[in-house]
Formats: sequence, structure tokens, C-alpha cells
Amino acid sequence: QVQLMESGGGLVQPGGSLRLSCEASGRVFRVNVMGWYRQAPGKERELVATITPGGTTNFGYSAKGRFTISTDNSQNTWYLQMNSLRPEDEAVYYCYARSQVSIEGYVEHWGQGTLVTVSS
Repeated sequence: QVQLMESGGGLVQPGGSLRLSCEASGRVFRVNVMGWYRQAPGKERELVATITPGGTTNFGYSAKGRFTISTDNSQNTWYLQMNSLRPEDEAVYYCYARSQVSIEGYVEHWGQGTLVTVSS
């Protein structure tokens, strides 16, 4: 199993920046996708950004050009740097990891979520 722990959420003004962190523990050697999703009230969970151990990134439409995703050297911790935040970015942000358990099989892991509030 993989356990994920987010940190860094909170209140930020429109136009401000915030960095979220996710620390993974457990069977992290099987993780081949790391990332972030978010869910706003009344909406479905949506992709924010993902990154692979090789550095390939993928961004949701709303994150492109404003958010970046990165990992530390161990790749057990990854970060979401969010700039130019807008009220519509307000959501619960979930840390995400995918573990490859067989040639065609994978398991998804989720953190408990951290709230990002964008308000003046």
C-alpha cells in the first residue's frame, strides 16, 4: 500500500500563490504516476496535474500556464505550485498516486485532501 499525506492548503487572495506538498510512504517503488486532482463543491473531481518519475507532465485545462508540478530527488514527495490563483480554483485538492501492480494492472491511491480557499 501507499499512504499519501498532503500539506500546504489554506486561504490565499486572488492573484496569489500557494504550494501544496504530498509525501508518499509505503510501497512507493511501484508508483509510476504522481499528481493532483481537485474537487469543488457540486462538481466532479478533475485532473490538475500529473508527473511521472521520468518527468513527463500532464495538466488539466485550468492549470495550464499557471500551475507547475515537481518532485524531490527521492520522488517520494511532489509539489504543486499554484500561481495567479482565481476564485474558481477554490476546491479540495487531493494528492494522487498510481502504482503498477502487474503488466496491465494498477492501483490508485488518494490522500485525504487539503482545502484551498481563494478569497479576498
